[in-house]
Amino acid sequence: MGTPREVFVPDIGDFKNVDVTEVLVKPGDAVQPEQSLITVESDKATMEIPSPAAGVVKELRVKTGDKVSQGSPILVLEETESASMALAKPAPKPPDTAKAKPAPVLAAVPALAPAAPAAGRIEPIPNTSVPGPGATPHASPSVRKFARELGVELIRVKGSGPKGRVTQLDVQDFVKGVMRGAPAVAAIPARGGLVLDLPEWPQVDFAKFGPVETKPLSRIRRLSGGFLHRNWVSIPHVTQHDEADITELEAFRKENAQVAEKGGFKLTMLAFLVKASVNALKEFPEFNASLDKTGENLIVKKYYHIGVAVDTPDGLLVPVIRDADRKGVFDLAKELAEVSRAAREKKLKPDSMRGGTFSISSLGGIGGTAFTPIINAPEVAILGVARSQMRPVYKDGAFAPRLMLPLSLAYDHRVIDGAAGARFTTYLASVLSDIRRTLL
Repeated sequence: MGTPREVFVPDIGDFKNVDVTEVLVKPGDAVQPEQSLITVESDKATMEIPSPAAGVVKELRVKTGDKVSQGSPILVLEETESASMALAKPAPKPPDTAKAKPAPVLAAVPALAPAAPAAGRIEPIPNTSVPGPGATPHASPSVRKFARELGVELIRVKGSGPKGRVTQLDVQDFVKGVMRGAPAVAAIPARGGLVLDLPEWPQVDFAKFGPVETKPLSRIRRLSGGFLHRNWVSIPHVTQHDEADITELEAFRKENAQVAEKGGFKLTMLAFLVKASVNALKEFPEFNASLDKTGENLIVKKYYHIGVAVDTPDGLLVPVIRDADRKGVFDLAKELAEVSRAAREKKLKPDSMRGGTFSISSLGGIGGTAFTPIINAPEVAILGVARSQMRPVYKDGAFAPRLMLPLSLAYDHRVIDGAAGARFTTYLASVLSDIRRTLL
């Protein structure tokens, strides 16, 4: 029998009463040193608390939704081996603060792009202070996973944590250095060995030319920026523009709007777009697919999980509507309202932004005529929708006012050619123009 030991929240800096957003283990689980036990989140950061030793979880002392601070009990661990890095209940902070304090692991927060292994890797910036060949970098499982997703070799990253521990911020700083054109050739993670020899990012003292204000980016924008850049430079985007006559569809939507309002939600055009997109994906299954790790095989998915871009004060989030093919328009409208509200209130769960097969970005409520949406890797296509406009359309031998909806379909040209892209938007437009086909 091992020795029972209570594990507490370590020194997590100035954070107090932070929310437990995930409990990553359960009683009976065997854990290893540095394995993440819980995830906590404040207004400024998301952190994972690691295990101090190997052992078996005997009893949980927290649950999702609890608030914890330094010294709060997490669980009882029956140790299976000695652990020199004990995380005992913290004592009062000693006067000597020169020594580095143990740091929690920063977790990878989902943003626009869902988690997926990158096929290439970012080549290293020369750094003589990182471990040499054959050395094992000191990093938690979540940081290792985050680095794999970005194609970064941890052995090339200098760790800023205790004993050279690599944190997520270290990985992000490494990637930012490559993206800025640091003095090294940066191989952007793309299947096929794409290499961009980028010049150094211009360094400008903007204050020389007039008043300036420095405003930090939100956490969501900081984290999503790297994914967006990766997707843009590593996927050969082609955008097919088209338009759909939604005159009858809009009339139908308005006729049924009151029914939805009685249920506490709005019947939006986006619900019909999700339904129509599923019909088109069934007709053209290569759009509901992903390239495998080698880039030589196409994985066609038999399920339809539609990601929907939601504009929030902190940046863009893409919650996923699962099994959209099994839901009616009213069900979709209600779920869209729920996930949009959760996104704006920062209550989305990590799993709610994973597993998407196709995405929709609608700017119809704001304006515009067309745009080029960035594909949400590892998906191969995304539909952009701008604001509908009433225009004269030649139909049945005469011009008539019709409500036209602009469509912008961006697709991965390695998987989809131009003819297939045009067929997809043409078919999608025909579905939207006929209510009966939309509701089938």
